Amino acid sequence: MKCKLLKSEPMNSKILIIEDDHAICQLLKQFLSKHGYEVTIASNGKKGIQAFKDESPNLVLCDFRLGDTDGVSVLKQIKEINQSVPIIIVTGYSDIRTSVLAMRSGAYDYITKPLFPEEILLTIKKALEVVAHENLQTGAPRTVKSQKFIFGKSPQSNALMKQIELVAPTDYSVIIYGESGAGKEAVAQTIHMKSLRAAQPFVAVDCGSISKELAGSELFGHEKGSFTGAILTKIGHFELANGGTLFLDEVANLPYEVQTSLLRVVQEKKIRRIGGNKEIDIDVRLIIASNENLVDAYKKRKFREDLFYRFNEFQISLTPLRERKDEIMTYASFFLNQSNELLGKDITGFDEEVIDLFENYPWYGNLRELKNVIKRAALLTEGDKIKSSSLPFEISHFSKLSFGESDSFNVKEEIVEKNEEASEPDYLMGHADIKNAAHEAEYEMIIKVLKKVNFNKSKAAKILNIDRKTLYNKIKNFQQ
Repeated sequence: MKCKLLKSEPMNSKILIIEDDHAICQLLKQFLSKHGYEVTIASNGKKGIQAFKDESPNLVLCDFRLGDTDGVSVLKQIKEINQSVPIIIVTGYSDIRTSVLAMRSGAYDYITKPLFPEEILLTIKKALEVVAHENLQTGAPRTVKSQKFIFGKSPQSNALMKQIELVAPTDYSVIIYGESGAGKEAVAQTIHMKSLRAAQPFVAVDCGSISKELAGSELFGHEKGSFTGAILTKIGHFELANGGTLFLDEVANLPYEVQTSLLRVVQEKKIRRIGGNKEIDIDVRLIIASNENLVDAYKKRKFREDLFYRFNEFQISLTPLRERKDEIMTYASFFLNQSNELLGKDITGFDEEVIDLFENYPWYGNLRELKNVIKRAALLTEGDKIKSSSLPFEISHFSKLSFGESDSFNVKEEIVEKNEEASEPDYLMGHADIKNAAHEAEYEMIIKVLKKVNFNKSKAAKILNIDRKTLYNKIKNFQQ
């Protein structure tokens, strides 16, 4: 199978190979050069560090066993020079433990010998694709210096920080409840950073995105040949997080049989890879998150009751953003700063109309939705302030919609006002306009459906029996 170059991958990427086996070096150089990479070779750790300083490669492929040192030592020195360059460690099957050590030390990934060209190529392409999203078009790494997240100053946020400060130094398991996008992972990371495990790994797992068939492998790992497609030994999330914190987001989505295995791991602090016979001791602090109450989940037999009680040593509940309106613009400014650094822009703030829209919109997706809206708006903005024209339709037109507890829907304000002032229907007053009436009826129908599906345009198009492109065109016409 011939691999195509990824669109987001930098052309003529430079790869540094640090390997003391001359034959392997030459084979790798010949193979990677055919696929458009510029390859530099270093025969030991010392030469590798110097070559890294001289050549500034986009990626490093480093053998774990070198004549003068080991791969982890080289990795740490390279990370001190440039934190953003991905490093792939090459190791023997018997050195799986060293692979885990390499991952904890900051390696992007590891490859086990014997080497397979396609596996190497795919791993390199994936690593460069990930880094490309964080780079400028010139290919030079761009470091976003701003914080990853902040906490507001509302009474709810202050209470949250007190809970974090209280539980962080302990080894308690924590359940974090909150709506989608409310910042559950940010809270989990903060707990980890304030704990005694801060220097150890923090591993986050989205349980909702793991398929039923692969859930056990993802969490506990598997041995080579343990099932069809297991061509390599895989280290699971528990091993990668050993000594640190494992964050299981949307844990109720895990298959019931995997929950049974998870209960055993929590009780005995040991794991066994799929297909393996050896038990591996693990020391992991567990933080789990859910957007539904786990008591309700176990009553519905979706979640094991005994597992819930194992996890339920401390609970934190996050307040939705719509109930912290005084913090909306604090977060908006924070996300704008991040977008400015990411896009190389200098947008100074928000138009007054935008501020009003932000403070009155219910933010169904909470902080995640706010962040994505601002990233999109920053990309579209050409001036020094974000205007309503750069916002999604559902936000820029929010003031013209009714979002009460009932399912009733109000049309455009100006239409309502006109109908209230009229003592007789339009068609009796000589103002009948069939075309305009049809247009307004279509507007009402589309907005009503959008509201019912929380402005999920794909779902709305399906309900309206039109394609997404037609729906977008109609929305665009309404905005004019």
